[in-house]
Amino acid sequence: MLTKGTLYVCATPIGNLGDITLRVLDTLREVDLIAAEDTRHSRKLLQHYQITTHMTSYHEHNEKKKSLELVEKLKAGQSIALISDAGLPGISDPGCEVIRLCYAEAIPVDVLPGPNAALTALVLSGMSTEHFAFHGFLPATSGARKKNLEPLANLTQTQIFYEAPHRLIATLQGIAECFGERDVAVVRELTKLHQQLHKGTASELKEHFEMTAPRGECCIVVAPYVLVKPVGGPDEWCQEVKEGISRGLSKKDAMKEVAKRYEVRKSEVYKALLYEEDQ
Repeated sequence: MLTKGTLYVCATPIGNLGDITLRVLDTLREVDLIAAEDTRHSRKLLQHYQITTHMTSYHEHNEKKKSLELVEKLKAGQSIALISDAGLPGISDPGCEVIRLCYAEAIPVDVLPGPNAALTALVLSGMSTEHFAFHGFLPATSGARKKNLEPLANLTQTQIFYEAPHRLIATLQGIAECFGERDVAVVRELTKLHQQLHKGTASELKEHFEMTAPRGECCIVVAPYVLVKPVGGPDEWCQEVKEGISRGLSKKDAMKEVAKRYEVRKSEVYKALLYEEDQ
Protein backbone atom coordinates (compact mmCIF):
# COMPACT_ATOMS: atom_id res chain seq x y z
CA MET A 1 0.00 0.00 0.00
CA LEU A 2 1.35 3.39 -1.05
CA THR A 3 2.31 5.64 1.86
CA LYS A 4 0.93 9.16 1.56
CA GLY A 5 3.29 12.08 1.72
CA THR A 6 3.16 14.84 4.31
CA LEU A 7 2.29 18.51 3.79
CA TYR A 8 4.68 20.71 5.77
CA VAL A 9 3.34 24.22 6.39
CA CYS A 10 6.52 26.27 6.88
CA ALA A 11 6.89 29.74 8.36
CA THR A 12 9.46 31.87 6.52
CA PRO A 13 11.11 35.18 7.48
CA ILE A 14 9.01 38.36 7.43
CA GLY A 15 12.09 40.44 6.65
CA ASN A 16 15.35 39.29 8.17
CA LEU A 17 16.49 36.08 6.48
CA GLY A 18 18.23 35.01 9.67
CA ASP A 19 14.89 34.43 11.38
CA ILE A 20 14.20 31.13 9.61
CA THR A 21 14.36 28.03 11.82
CA LEU A 22 16.80 25.15 11.35
CA ARG A 23 13.85 22.76 11.15
CA VAL A 24 12.32 24.69 8.24
CA LEU A 25 15.67 24.76 6.41
CA ASP A 26 16.07 20.99 6.81
CA THR A 27 12.52 20.41 5.60
CA LEU A 28 12.92 22.65 2.53
CA ARG A 29 16.01 20.65 1.56
CA GLU A 30 14.41 17.24 2.12
CA VAL A 31 10.91 17.53 0.59
CA ASP A 32 10.15 16.56 -2.99
CA LEU A 33 8.49 19.87 -3.84
CA ILE A 34 8.05 23.39 -2.46
CA ALA A 35 4.74 25.15 -3.14
CA ALA A 36 5.54 28.87 -2.97
CA GLU A 37 3.25 31.89 -3.09
CA ASP A 38 5.71 33.70 -5.38
CA THR A 39 8.49 31.52 -6.76
CA ARG A 40 10.59 34.54 -7.78
CA HIS A 41 10.42 35.96 -4.27
CA SER A 42 11.10 32.63 -2.58
CA ARG A 43 14.02 31.85 -4.90
CA LYS A 44 16.04 34.56 -3.12
CA LEU A 45 15.51 32.75 0.19
CA LEU A 46 16.38 29.36 -1.25
CA GLN A 47 19.48 30.67 -3.02
CA HIS A 48 20.64 32.36 0.19
CA TYR A 49 20.60 28.98 1.95
CA GLN A 50 21.74 27.01 -1.14
CA ILE A 51 18.51 25.00 -1.38
CA THR A 52 17.84 23.52 -4.82
CA THR A 53 14.46 21.81 -4.24
CA HIS A 54 12.06 22.27 -7.14
CA MET A 55 9.31 24.89 -6.67
CA THR A 56 5.79 25.33 -7.98
CA SER A 57 3.56 28.39 -7.63
CA TYR A 58 0.66 28.35 -5.18
CA HIS A 59 -1.13 31.69 -4.82
CA GLU A 60 -4.59 33.19 -4.34
CA HIS A 61 -5.38 33.12 -8.07
CA ASN A 62 -4.68 29.39 -8.57
CA GLU A 63 -5.31 28.15 -5.01
CA LYS A 64 -8.34 25.96 -5.67
CA LYS A 65 -6.97 24.28 -8.81
CA LYS A 66 -3.43 23.93 -7.47
CA SER A 67 -4.65 22.51 -4.14
CA LEU A 68 -6.19 19.58 -6.02
CA GLU A 69 -2.93 19.00 -7.88
CA LEU A 70 -0.86 19.11 -4.69
CA VAL A 71 -3.18 16.66 -2.97
CA GLU A 72 -2.75 14.19 -5.83
CA LYS A 73 1.03 14.43 -5.48
CA LEU A 74 0.75 13.89 -1.72
CA LYS A 75 -1.50 10.85 -2.27
CA ALA A 76 1.18 9.49 -4.61
CA GLY A 77 3.70 9.64 -1.77
CA GLN A 78 5.49 12.94 -2.43
CA SER A 79 6.29 15.28 0.48
CA ILE A 80 5.55 18.97 -0.04
CA ALA A 81 6.56 22.13 1.83
CA LEU A 82 4.11 25.04 1.65
CA ILE A 83 5.56 28.55 2.02
CA SER A 84 4.23 32.07 1.54
CA ASP A 85 6.16 35.25 0.77
CA ALA A 86 6.56 35.94 4.49
CA GLY A 87 5.31 34.47 7.73
CA LEU A 88 3.00 31.50 8.18
CA PRO A 89 0.87 30.24 5.24
CA GLY A 90 -2.84 30.47 5.95
CA ILE A 91 -2.55 33.72 7.93
CA SER A 92 -3.66 36.34 5.38
CA ASP A 93 -1.92 34.15 2.79
CA PRO A 94 -2.98 31.07 0.77
CA GLY A 95 -2.88 27.74 2.56
CA CYS A 96 -6.22 26.96 4.18
CA GLU A 97 -7.65 25.28 1.08
CA VAL A 98 -4.92 22.68 0.62
CA ILE A 99 -4.84 21.96 4.35
CA ARG A 100 -8.61 21.36 4.32
CA LEU A 101 -8.30 18.98 1.38
CA CYS A 102 -5.44 17.11 3.06
CA TYR A 103 -7.54 16.38 6.11
CA ALA A 104 -10.42 15.26 3.88
CA GLU A 105 -8.03 12.74 2.25
CA ALA A 106 -6.37 11.70 5.54
CA ILE A 107 -3.05 13.17 4.41
CA PRO A 108 -0.67 14.10 7.25
CA VAL A 109 -0.17 17.84 7.85
CA ASP A 110 2.55 19.34 10.01
CA VAL A 111 3.05 23.02 10.86
CA LEU A 112 6.60 24.28 11.37
CA PRO A 113 6.26 27.49 13.40
CA GLY A 114 8.33 30.61 13.01
CA PRO A 115 8.05 34.33 12.24
CA ASN A 116 4.64 36.02 12.31
CA ALA A 117 4.13 39.72 11.63
CA ALA A 118 0.95 40.13 13.70
CA LEU A 119 2.37 38.71 16.92
CA THR A 120 5.72 40.47 16.44
CA ALA A 121 3.95 43.81 15.98
CA LEU A 122 1.67 43.18 18.96
CA VAL A 123 4.55 42.54 21.36
CA LEU A 124 6.62 45.40 19.93
CA SER A 125 3.69 47.84 20.37
CA GLY A 126 3.76 47.44 24.14
CA MET A 127 -0.03 47.10 24.27
CA SER A 128 -1.94 44.45 26.20
CA THR A 129 -1.32 40.91 24.94
CA GLU A 130 -3.73 39.21 27.35
CA HIS A 131 -6.59 39.27 24.82
CA PHE A 132 -6.25 40.28 21.18
CA ALA A 133 -8.06 39.97 17.85
CA PHE A 134 -6.41 39.66 14.43
CA HIS A 135 -8.33 40.98 11.42
CA GLY A 136 -5.83 40.83 8.56
CA PHE A 137 -6.35 43.27 5.68
CA LEU A 138 -9.39 45.56 5.63
CA PRO A 139 -11.34 46.15 2.37
CA ALA A 140 -9.84 48.70 -0.01
CA THR A 141 -12.95 50.86 -0.48
CA SER A 142 -13.99 53.38 2.17
CA GLY A 143 -17.58 52.12 2.44
CA ALA A 144 -16.63 48.47 2.89
CA ARG A 145 -13.82 49.43 5.25
CA LYS A 146 -16.21 51.42 7.46
CA LYS A 147 -18.70 48.54 7.44
CA ASN A 148 -15.96 46.22 8.72
CA LEU A 149 -14.63 48.64 11.34
CA GLU A 150 -17.89 49.74 12.96
CA PRO A 151 -18.69 46.39 14.68
CA LEU A 152 -15.14 46.30 16.06
CA ALA A 153 -15.24 49.70 17.77
CA ASN A 154 -16.23 48.42 21.22
CA LEU A 155 -14.09 45.27 21.38
CA THR A 156 -12.23 45.09 24.68
CA GLN A 157 -9.24 43.29 23.10
CA THR A 158 -6.16 44.75 21.45
CA GLN A 159 -6.76 44.66 17.68
CA ILE A 160 -4.26 43.94 14.90
CA PHE A 161 -4.59 44.80 11.21
CA TYR A 162 -2.32 44.40 8.19
CA GLU A 163 -2.17 47.22 5.67
CA ALA A 164 -0.38 48.15 2.47
CA PRO A 165 1.51 51.48 2.58
CA HIS A 166 -0.64 53.14 -0.10
CA ARG A 167 -3.81 52.49 1.94
CA LEU A 168 -2.42 53.25 5.41
CA ILE A 169 -3.63 56.87 5.60
CA ALA A 170 -7.18 55.97 4.55
CA THR A 171 -7.27 53.10 7.06
CA LEU A 172 -6.04 55.34 9.91
CA GLN A 173 -8.76 57.82 8.95
CA GLY A 174 -11.36 55.05 9.14
CA ILE A 175 -10.06 53.89 12.53
CA ALA A 176 -10.20 57.46 13.86
CA GLU A 177 -13.79 57.88 12.68
CA CYS A 178 -15.05 54.53 14.01
CA PHE A 179 -12.90 54.02 17.11
CA GLY A 180 -12.37 57.58 18.31
CA GLU A 181 -9.16 58.82 19.88
CA ARG A 182 -7.32 55.91 21.45
CA ASP A 183 -3.75 54.61 21.37
CA VAL A 184 -2.58 53.18 18.05
CA ALA A 185 0.78 51.80 16.92
CA VAL A 186 1.96 51.44 13.34
CA VAL A 187 4.90 49.11 12.80
CA ARG A 188 6.72 49.21 9.47
CA GLU A 189 9.42 47.04 7.90
CA LEU A 190 9.32 44.46 10.70
CA THR A 191 12.69 42.76 11.42
CA LYS A 192 14.37 44.70 8.60
CA LEU A 193 17.18 47.26 8.84
CA HIS A 194 14.76 50.21 8.80
CA GLN A 195 12.11 48.80 11.16
CA GLN A 196 10.11 51.63 12.74
CA LEU A 197 7.46 51.90 15.46
CA HIS A 198 5.14 54.90 15.40
CA LYS A 199 2.77 55.53 18.32
CA GLY A 200 -0.03 58.03 18.86
CA THR A 201 -3.74 58.36 18.17
CA ALA A 202 -5.09 57.35 14.77
CA SER A 203 -5.53 61.02 13.83
CA GLU A 204 -2.00 61.92 14.89
CA LEU A 205 -0.52 59.03 12.93
CA LYS A 206 -2.61 59.92 9.89
CA GLU A 207 -1.18 63.45 9.97
CA HIS A 208 2.34 62.07 10.37
CA PHE A 209 2.08 59.79 7.33
CA GLU A 210 0.49 62.56 5.27
CA MET A 211 3.75 64.47 5.81
CA THR A 212 6.04 61.40 5.51
CA ALA A 213 4.82 58.82 3.00
CA PRO A 214 4.94 55.30 4.48
CA ARG A 215 7.00 52.57 2.85
CA GLY A 216 6.85 48.81 3.29
CA GLU A 217 4.12 46.57 4.63
CA CYS A 218 2.53 47.83 7.84
CA CYS A 219 0.92 46.38 10.94
CA ILE A 220 -1.59 48.52 12.84
CA VAL A 221 -2.17 47.73 16.51
CA VAL A 222 -5.14 49.41 18.23
CA ALA A 223 -5.61 49.61 21.98
CA PRO A 224 -8.70 47.95 23.51
CA TYR A 225 -11.93 49.84 24.01
CA VAL A 226 -12.33 50.98 27.60
CA LEU A 227 -15.82 51.76 28.85
CA VAL A 228 -15.74 55.09 30.66
CA LYS A 229 -18.24 55.12 33.50
CA PRO A 230 -20.35 58.30 33.25
CA VAL A 231 -20.00 60.76 36.10
CA GLY A 232 -23.23 61.66 37.84
CA GLY A 233 -25.49 61.15 40.82
CA PRO A 234 -29.22 60.97 41.63
CA ASP A 235 -30.08 64.18 39.75
CA GLU A 236 -28.56 62.81 36.52
CA TRP A 237 -30.20 59.42 37.05
CA CYS A 238 -33.65 60.98 37.34
CA GLN A 239 -33.12 63.19 34.30
CA GLU A 240 -32.01 60.25 32.16
CA VAL A 241 -34.96 58.11 33.29
CA LYS A 242 -37.27 60.90 32.08
CA GLU A 243 -35.38 61.06 28.78
CA GLY A 244 -35.71 57.28 28.41
CA ILE A 245 -39.47 57.46 29.00
CA SER A 246 -39.71 60.27 26.42
CA ARG A 247 -38.03 57.88 23.93
CA GLY A 248 -40.80 55.36 24.48
CA LEU A 249 -39.27 53.17 27.20
CA SER A 250 -41.36 52.00 30.11
CA LYS A 251 -40.40 53.47 33.48
CA LYS A 252 -39.02 50.08 34.51
CA ASP A 253 -36.86 49.73 31.38
CA ALA A 254 -35.66 53.33 31.63
CA MET A 255 -34.57 52.72 35.23
CA LYS A 256 -32.82 49.50 34.21
CA GLU A 257 -30.96 51.28 31.39
CA VAL A 258 -29.77 54.07 33.70
CA ALA A 259 -28.71 51.64 36.42
CA LYS A 260 -26.63 49.68 33.92
CA ARG A 261 -25.00 52.80 32.48
CA TYR A 262 -23.99 54.17 35.88
CA GLU A 263 -23.23 50.71 37.33
CA VAL A 264 -25.58 51.14 40.28
CA ARG A 265 -28.49 49.08 41.56
CA LYS A 266 -31.90 49.73 40.06
CA SER A 267 -33.24 50.15 43.59
CA GLU A 268 -30.95 53.16 44.04
CA VAL A 269 -32.35 54.77 40.92
CA TYR A 270 -35.88 54.05 42.16
CA LYS A 271 -35.13 55.67 45.54
CA ALA A 272 -33.79 58.76 43.75
CA LEU A 273 -37.01 59.03 41.73
CA LEU A 274 -39.13 58.70 44.87
CA TYR A 275 -37.09 61.36 46.63
CA GLU A 276 -37.48 63.76 43.68
CA GLU A 277 -41.24 63.22 43.59
CA ASP A 278 -41.52 64.04 47.31
CA GLN A 279 -39.75 67.38 46.91
